[in-house]
Amino acid sequence: MYLATPLALASWWAYLPMSLMPVLIGFRIVNEEQVLSKDLPGYVEYCQRVRWQLIPGVW
Repeated sequence: MYLATPLALASWWAYLPMSLMPVLIGFRIVNEEQVLSKDLPGYVEYCQRVRWQLIPGVW
């Protein structure tokens, strides 16, 4: 959605800030995984059962 917004707005300049969104979301996911592993009982076991976090076969 974020990467398609500049296309919908017909603005090449909008691609610069929007191209950072996947990187920022990746950092947020990593941070959230650390917090959940520390504070949520049973989350570490869940992560061992569920192999992929976001994209099956990739991450």
